[in-house]
Amino acid sequence: MGLFDALFNPAPCSAHQRAEVDRFVQELIQIGRQDDFLAERPGAPFNFQCRHTRARDIGIRLNELGGDALMEWAHRRVRAKLKEPLASHLSYAWTDIGDWVA
Repeated sequence: MGLFDALFNPAPCSAHQRAEVDRFVQELIQIGRQDDFLAERPGAPFNFQCRHTRARDIGIRLNELGGDALMEWAHRRVRAKLKEPLASHLSYAWTDIGDWVA
């Protein structure tokens, strides 16, 4: 995720939304490192389905801004930083947001 990626694979959103999207990606990375996106039991910060509530809120907003294309773009960024196990957890946490399929 360096300069090459930023130039040739920009976020599929408008330029004025880019800063918001970048903040969301950074927050998702922080959530993954700190809490994970899934839990074994419900309870703050996880909902009754054991999915991280803030990660889901971010997924909903990304879907509003750019649909599945923007969610997939953000997911790839998270996977690049946190690797596959946590990226898979994010994918499951986003289940039922828009047309997202884990």
